Amino acid sequence: MSYNNSSAGSGSRTTTRRFEFGRTHVVRPKGKHQATIVWLHGLGDKGSSWSQLLETLPLPNIKWICPTAPTRPVALFGGFPCTACKNLLIFAFFYSIDQNHNDDSMSGSCNLSGFDVGDISEEGPDDLEGLDASAAHVANLLSTEPSDVKLGIGGFSMGAATALYSATCRSLGQYGNGNLYPVNISVILALSGWLPCARTLRTRVEGSHEAARRAASLPILLCHGLADDVVPYKLGEKSAETLHSAGFRNVIFRTYNGLGHYTIPEETDEVCSWLTTNLALEGSWS
Repeated sequence: MSYNNSSAGSGSRTTTRRFEFGRTHVVRPKGKHQATIVWLHGLGDKGSSWSQLLETLPLPNIKWICPTAPTRPVALFGGFPCTACKNLLIFAFFYSIDQNHNDDSMSGSCNLSGFDVGDISEEGPDDLEGLDASAAHVANLLSTEPSDVKLGIGGFSMGAATALYSATCRSLGQYGNGNLYPVNISVILALSGWLPCARTLRTRVEGSHEAARRAASLPILLCHGLADDVVPYKLGEKSAETLHSAGFRNVIFRTYNGLGHYTIPEETDEVCSWLTTNLALEGSWS
């Protein structure tokens, strides 16, 4: 599946960013279908890795949709696909390739939703075009689900950032570009992630009574390890604080001693318990 996103450049020039997706993996519910959650992976990963983990969770009433992010070669990294560079500290669900041509050389930089190496911070630049494209693709995956099924978005690292950005789109009723946000989200999960566009969120939510109402009613779970050396714990903590101050009243922030940039059974147990409660899933979780 591909997604085109166009924006006006300098003068009358228009630039188009085309995102080509890898395979989407689906874990179908083993019991009554009560909820569908799109789960977004982190850098260097793919949808199949998370689908294998999610299939083992004791949540038989949830359908999981696990897309694989676009992969493109980056000249700066010797032509290797960016999603294969697992040790690079670059994050987000979508990225663009900026190539600067000199006389006989080419250099490239891999930007993921506006976040580059060493730029994961509240003050970092926000690539609204890339973020909107990310959120729109996720919403499209959810748009064909049955009307009686509850919808959710979750993710790890860069996928968590997209999930939290989708939460703000849901509350505001629109993407950053002003287009209507089309789906009703019931839950948001973010593991080892951060909140994009945090600086202006409170002003935008407070400017709309309907946005404030939707923000207050949306359950959000953030989980972060104290030993995370990729997305700093303080950034995750600050993201939770920003959401709460902007009017997201149903935010839970869980911390884990000694946890780095990965997940552990204690964390997945928390996720299962929280989803069972907030989605009112039939049967008891154990």
